[in-house]
Parts: sequence; C-alpha cells; structure tokens
Amino acid sequence: MQVHRDPNNFPKFKNPVVTIGSFDGVHRAHLKILDRVLGLADEIDGESILVTFYPHPRKIIFPKDNTLQLLNTLEEKIFILNSIGIDHVVIVPFSVEFSQQDPREYIEKFLIDKFDPKHIVIGYDHRFGLNRGGNVDLLKQYNERFDIVQIQRQDLEDITISSTKIRAALLDGNVDIANSYLIRPYIIQGKVMHGDKIGKSLGYPTANVGVSNKDKLIPKEGIYACYVIIEGERYQGMLYIGNRPSLKSNGKVEKRIEVNIFEFDDEIYDQEIRLELISYIRDDEKFDNMSLLTTQLAEDEKSARAVFENKVEEVIPSSNCTIAILNYNGEHYLESYLPSVLYSCSALTNYTVIDNASTDDSIDYLESWHPEVEIVRLSKNYGFAEGYNRGLKKVESEYTVILNSDVIVNENWLDPIFEIMNNDREIGIVQPKILSLEKTSEFEYAGASGGWIDSLGYPFCRGRIFDTVEEDTGQYNSQEEIFWASGAAMVVRTKLFKSLGGFDKDYFAHMEEIDFCWRAKRAGYKILVCPDSVVYHLGGGTLDYGNPRKTFLNFRNNLNTLLKNESKGSLLWKFPIRLVLDGIAGLKFLFSGNSSSTLAIVKSHFAVYGSMAHTFRKRALYNRLIKENKINHSSNSGKYSGSILISYYLKGLKKFSNIIKS
Repeated sequence: MQVHRDPNNFPKFKNPVVTIGSFDGVHRAHLKILDRVLGLADEIDGESILVTFYPHPRKIIFPKDNTLQLLNTLEEKIFILNSIGIDHVVIVPFSVEFSQQDPREYIEKFLIDKFDPKHIVIGYDHRFGLNRGGNVDLLKQYNERFDIVQIQRQDLEDITISSTKIRAALLDGNVDIANSYLIRPYIIQGKVMHGDKIGKSLGYPTANVGVSNKDKLIPKEGIYACYVIIEGERYQGMLYIGNRPSLKSNGKVEKRIEVNIFEFDDEIYDQEIRLELISYIRDDEKFDNMSLLTTQLAEDEKSARAVFENKVEEVIPSSNCTIAILNYNGEHYLESYLPSVLYSCSALTNYTVIDNASTDDSIDYLESWHPEVEIVRLSKNYGFAEGYNRGLKKVESEYTVILNSDVIVNENWLDPIFEIMNNDREIGIVQPKILSLEKTSEFEYAGASGGWIDSLGYPFCRGRIFDTVEEDTGQYNSQEEIFWASGAAMVVRTKLFKSLGGFDKDYFAHMEEIDFCWRAKRAGYKILVCPDSVVYHLGGGTLDYGNPRKTFLNFRNNLNTLLKNESKGSLLWKFPIRLVLDGIAGLKFLFSGNSSSTLAIVKSHFAVYGSMAHTFRKRALYNRLIKENKINHSSNSGKYSGSILISYYLKGLKKFSNIIKS
C-alpha cells in the first residue's frame, strides 16, 4: 500500500476507484464499503483509493470542541487499511481554506484533476464544499467523467452504531464487545518513553507508551491482557492504564500507559510499538504498600497468562466449498429457491451470490433476509460466463459449486459428490442428476443425467436429445463418466477452474460450460454424473428455450467451441459439414414459420466468421493452459462417435439409451 500526503505530488492512478471518509476505527461495518471499493477496482483492473483528511475536519471547523474521541490515530488507521489490501491511502491536509472550496471546484480541481476516478463510492448523504453545498446529486452531473456508487443508508447507520458501541464498550472496559465489532483487536500505538523504572524495581519492568494524538480514545483505567508487537514480532503482556494511585505522584497526576512484556528484556526506548488489547482483567485500585502491590501484580500476571492459554486464536477456517449463484434481477428466484440451498451441505460451506448489476430489489432482499450470504456486486451485466469469472476471483475453497438461482436442492445433496471427488483427484467436475421442477418425474433440459457430445460437436444428454425430454424411471442412475456437466448445477475443483482460464467471457451465456469441460477433458480430468445427488431446475429462467437470442448464442458458441477444441486435422472436414447442417437447421426453422430463429442462425455464422482470428488466438492460449495443467489420464467417455442428427432425425431414435445401444 502506498501513502500519499502531498496533494501536489500524486501519481497517475490506474482506473481509480475512490472512496472518501474518516473511517475511524476501520471496523466491520466499514468493510461493506471497502469491499465494494476493492471489488470494483478488481473488476476494472484498477486501483483502490481511500481519501481521508488530517487533522479531523471537526478539529478545524469546530476548534473549541474538545469532545472528539478517535478510535484510531492516523498511523493506526494506515496500518489497518494496509492489512485490508487498499492500494492507496491519500491523506489530505484539511484546512479552513480547503473547507471553503466551491462544490464544483472541489469536484473539478480536487476529485477530477487529482484522481480522474472511474468510480466514486460515496454515502447518499455525503456533503462537501463551502457551507456543505455539494451533494450526491451534484456529483451525478459529472456522470460522463465517473460513475457514482451510493452507499446505502443502512450501511451508514451501521457504521455510526458500530462506532458508538465500540467507544462505549472501551470506556466500560468491555474489550470483548469492542473487539467483536473491530476488524482486529483494539490498537494503541505509540513510542516507548523513559520512565521512573519503579516497575523494574518491583520485578515487573514496563515500557511506557506515549500516544501522540491527544484525541485518541484511551480505554477504561485498569489492567488488561494484551499483545505487544515490536518490529513485527508478537509478544504477550499485561497492560496498565491509569494514574498510579499507589505511587507518589509528586503533585503531578497523569494517565499512564505501561506494558509489562512477558519473556522480553531488550531495551526499546524511542521505538514505536503496537498494543492489541485482548481482555480486561481488573479495575485500577490503590494499595497501601509496595508489598501488596507486588503480590497483586503476580496475580495479574497469572490472570493475563490464563487469558492467552484459554484463548483460541481467531482463525477463519478454509471452507470445503463455495456455493456460487449468479443473479440478475432474480429476486423472485432468490426468495423461492435460495432457502433450500442454505445449510443443505454438511461440509463447511460459503454462500456467495454474484450480482450482475441487478436493478430490482435482489440486494435489499439478500441483505435483509440472508446476511450470511456474501454478495459480490458487479458494476454491469457480464452475463453467465464473465459474471462467474469475476465473481469467483477471490474464492479459495477446494470446490466451487456453480448453481443456477432457479434450482431447488435436497438436504446433503453435495455429500455423495464430495465423496467421489475426495477419493479420486483425477475427477475435476461432477454434476448431479437434474430433474424438472415443473414435472419432477422428467429430466430437465439443461443437463438431465449428464452431457454427451457427438462427432460433429452437437451436445445432448442422458435423458434429453434436442427437444425430446425423457421421463426419469431410474434408467440413467449409473454413476459414470460424461463429456460435459451442466452449468445449472456443477461442482468443479476451484484450482482447476482458474488454472484452465474459467469460462470464455465472449460466450456471455450458453455453451460456456461445454467449452470449459472440453478443456478439462483435454487436460486429462474426468467429468462425472452422480445420480445419487438430485436437484430440481425450473429452466428457462434467463431466456426461454425458444428465444431467438438463445438460438443465436447456442449456434455461435457451439461453433466457436468446435474451433477452439477440435484437432486441426478434424476441423478441415468437420467445420464445413457443420456449416451445411446449420444451414439445414435454418431452413427447417424457416419452413416451420420461425423466421426469427433462421435469422439468428445467419447472424451467429457471421459473428463466428468475423471473430475467427480472435477465436484462434484464444485457442492458442487455452492450449497453453491445458499443457501446463495436464495430468496423466485420457478418456473419450461421453463422446459419441456417430452423428446425433442422423440417429435422431433419420433413424428416429429419440432416447439416449436407444442411440447408444444402436
């Protein structure tokens, strides 16, 4: 992280995403805003920038106000922001002159000239400039220069409430409560000063810590268990805050901050150290003599050491899986189907909804009813392919579950899938059996009981050939290798997904899972269907299966999938045949009165021809990734050596079992 203090010497920032505020305490409520900034910066390959002011504006605007109590000094704030991952912290010297800027001057001469932001993340009630005359509405007048992302009212109220509770808890000695709101234990940072060495004479030498900012909130007087960080090393200790009533003051009474560091005897005068308060042990009190004080110090040490012995370090366990659901204006789907997904897995699970810039109330619903769900907010609709690519960037769990928002699952539906994947590292992707939510006795179009592909690259399923969907009578309940898994419900090894480049973002939607699975097969990984796991899919939630837009995407993406994955020798004869067959399909649509689908096929072909050079560049990239991640396994399972078109249309074989048997 870089810190900038000179407004006349800022660097040229890359695609800046800017937020502005004091961020005192940098607590958990602040993280909602900072996560939004970090997410946007990551999305546009930009830099996250937090702008704050020093001194605190209240000190300049109301110089006689002595009630300000800061949870962080500037140095402490910089330390915490660095640990979060903010790229740049800009500290603007706040002065009366700065506060008197005309609001438009503030926008044009400060925000635009100094930062040239792509996004500004700001509160709905943010005010700036002379007499606080500037607001969000004025900023929106510059929407050709930057995008405004407004922080919701509730998020701002959460910040205010959290800050108030933290201050109250610290002043009452309730460190546990304060720390539950904070990102890390409450910090006191300062320089070690020379003292009177009374502690050393008692057998408990202390480092006297001087805090430079008199507005820093110092917690309740008493004894604390604390960590002491010195030059990056962490030690245990006990901290005293108070005016030492048991010692002679020579008429001078002042609050002291002194720490006894366990198993440490180096001299650290004039060094900056950081204290992290862990637990409040007892109130400050006066002892009649040094013997009683020494006895109590021994008891305090025992109490402090007991805190550390009993304390379980806060470690965020790595989850077995992340269930990721892509959403675009799907509040009604989330309300209907998300509850069945939550807690449906016995493994340690994270739940993530990736939102493609919905304009409905999806976000409000999730925040109100399912706070346990992480929300990844994207700034525009990237479609299925790139939406997942961007939304899964920070996922580090072993498995990622890609699940449509219109799917209902059974309890523990993932257990049999994880069992087979845990037992065979060569299995890269598994899908459950997918049945229709509307007709639960039938397979669902998007995946059925596992995907196959024919010699010309046409996909079909165990249980669904083109538009013919079979009834599920258990005929495809065998667990076996397939060629592709449905994007409606599939489990993939997270590392594999990322190492093979994820979905092809140019697909937008449809066929991207087949393209990815083909890559995984070429890299040697097995793809299985696990019928012991069953889910129910509504289907057609994004585009109806007969929609011309879907026809365009399916034909375009299917041809591009062939171009990227089939061998060059095979392409020389397969691709021309495909063009002829697609033409026949277009004529079939035309003669059946569906001219819009015919036009969609024509457009898809022109799109393929126009992007062929780009497609072959991607082919080279993916071939390199496949080579880098290839394992020693090879299988053509799920690939039909014949033509599904001939079997279905000429031979009249409508069921998967009949086609494979023949």
